[in-house]
Amino acid sequence: MGMQNEQEWAKSQNIAISVDLVEAAKKLLKFVSVVDRNRFLYESPTLERAIYRYNAFWIPLLAKHLENPIIEGPLVIPLDCEWIWHCHRLNPIRYKIDCEKLFGRILDNHNIISLAEASSAAATEEIWNRLYPEESYGLDLNIPFSDDVLQKNVIEKFTSYDLVAAAKRQASFAFQVCRPHMMDERFLREAAARYKGFLHLIRTNRMLSLERLCVPTYDVDLMWHAHQLYPEAYYKDTSELVGSVVPHDDTVSDRTKGGKLDKGQFETTRQWENTFGFSYWKAGATHRGNEPKPVTRVPYQPSAKHHEFSSLEKCGQEILLPTGKTVEVLLEFVDISNLSEPYKENLLIVFNKKTTDKFFKTKRSLSISSNCNDKQVALFQCEPNGEFLFELMYNSPSNESKQKLPKLIGSCSLSLEKILSAQSELATNKWLPVDLICGIENSKPVFLHISISFTPPTLAPQLFQLARAGVQTHVVGYDGEKVFSLHTRNIAQGAPNCTSSFGKEVYYTTTSGEKHTFVEVNENYLSIKGTHGSFKLQFSYGNDDSLFELVGYKMVKIFPGKRLEFESRHYNKRSDQEFMTFVEFSVDNPYGKAIALIDIMSETIEVTNEWIILPGIAMTIIMSDTIKNKEKTIHLTTDERKTDKEKVEVAALCAGGCVDKMDEELVDAAALCAGECVDKTVEDLVKATINESSDGGIKVEAAAICAGCWSRSGIMGF
Repeated sequence: MGMQNEQEWAKSQNIAISVDLVEAAKKLLKFVSVVDRNRFLYESPTLERAIYRYNAFWIPLLAKHLENPIIEGPLVIPLDCEWIWHCHRLNPIRYKIDCEKLFGRILDNHNIISLAEASSAAATEEIWNRLYPEESYGLDLNIPFSDDVLQKNVIEKFTSYDLVAAAKRQASFAFQVCRPHMMDERFLREAAARYKGFLHLIRTNRMLSLERLCVPTYDVDLMWHAHQLYPEAYYKDTSELVGSVVPHDDTVSDRTKGGKLDKGQFETTRQWENTFGFSYWKAGATHRGNEPKPVTRVPYQPSAKHHEFSSLEKCGQEILLPTGKTVEVLLEFVDISNLSEPYKENLLIVFNKKTTDKFFKTKRSLSISSNCNDKQVALFQCEPNGEFLFELMYNSPSNESKQKLPKLIGSCSLSLEKILSAQSELATNKWLPVDLICGIENSKPVFLHISISFTPPTLAPQLFQLARAGVQTHVVGYDGEKVFSLHTRNIAQGAPNCTSSFGKEVYYTTTSGEKHTFVEVNENYLSIKGTHGSFKLQFSYGNDDSLFELVGYKMVKIFPGKRLEFESRHYNKRSDQEFMTFVEFSVDNPYGKAIALIDIMSETIEVTNEWIILPGIAMTIIMSDTIKNKEKTIHLTTDERKTDKEKVEVAALCAGGCVDKMDEELVDAAALCAGECVDKTVEDLVKATINESSDGGIKVEAAAICAGCWSRSGIMGF
């Protein structure tokens, strides 16, 4: 950063903001998280009803309260009304016009509190019920929304602004900003400073009469949204800054190359870096990609069946499970000085950690941005310690024709501990001295200009892999070290529940020789114990495409493939059917939260919550063994060298039964599973396996799955 850059940055930091942006951003993050847990507010017809309530009830109540307070203390706004109010205020010019047209003044949020922040809404609810006796304070989804009311909403609405479209545009904002590091005080303070820098660019463009779309990064956008939610302060601050209210256009969403947003981001980045002398892009503030597809559109409702199973029993605490932290890193090699030709124009920087890193294990490379038309950046995760090693590799033009490897000409390093100390900023620009290797002559010292930013350290996901050794299974952590060992033994055949067909009991032994079983057949179901509570494993028969449910300490559903947060983080060419996602459902997460991902073929599991580690490892063993057994069974039941009776016995054994104990009807169904009754349809097979009059029908269902003739949600394609 040169002297002129420092002066420009100082000017930006002198911009007056009438709002505590850090506190406002914290409240905003909490609010959008609550709305995201009530996703029915994003969709019709609930969205239209919320807009009706906002127009017909909330806005008149707000105007009356601001004119003459109707209760002591703050007014608590209903959640659905606040969501619409939120979206309306994010078009500040439209909101100002609408308020002044109808009420002759701006309706501010003075003495108003969010339901997400309030300890009680009783006083507001009492006033609401007195003024609007036919409309409940909270949005009642059980009351039908009539066409007459919808028409009234169209005719008598408060604003001509398309609030339906506005709400749908804002629906994905929570996914972009509701991340653990966003609530960090240091990250938010730096975001507030960067927002002032962003406003300085807008001011500069206005002064130069430049028509330029300034595109914010997500940390800046968070602050911009927080500022707009205080309408009077926003109008005052931005009008004093540029002479009129600064508009906020969220209708531009096309991120295709060369589109309006892409061009705006390019111009904003270039202007920022020319003005302030450091990188505009920042770790933890980039676009995360498209929001993952939901696993359900019906919110979870706790029911009595979820509490039938006692979930208090748990494994002992003898297993010491590893914990760790991670940071997101955004790295750019901006320039290099004093390096003689031809090295400079044919240079590649290879970087990695000097010591083993759990999350950043392979070397990566980047070109220097000043040598390219586009910015060259790397975004990755690593542990918040150790040193980065940067190696300068010279790739001679003659090497390409001779297929020679690039030549190392020098290196430098950077300590993470120093950068990530509590007193340091989360982004830095440095000129690092380069140590040239012997034989590389250069008249002046060489320096590598890097721009690097980090998120604050957050709890890391944990990855475990199973290493089989006979009846033992070693559980290995990220670093390759054994965490603990498990033992498996076959369960006695004939248990009456379908999940017992997995056929394994799993236990571990403590250093004192104590045996702790955490997967076992208990009466008529499979029980899985964790370090915090236990679960009952059962097939899932809901309206979603989940395969299994873990009911007990928590409510968890297991879905095929990579879902929710894991969907956007795992890009590879492997089949989605090789993975299963654990999704927790609760009052706080009614639409589900991904907490673990099983890679069945490699026998690994990634977890984001400590309490799911043991159940996750148990399910990894169960599913891996089930797939292997199924593949073996399919081979046996289609082996032409075997008799029909032998094939039926195989299918029956897979079901956890014994052929000499089954009645004739069960044998027929098992034969269907083995593929012997070719004139029967899949529908006939399904009917046979679920016929309540058939003894052992559940066993036959398991046989159908094992034999591969019925792909219910599917053990699916394995």
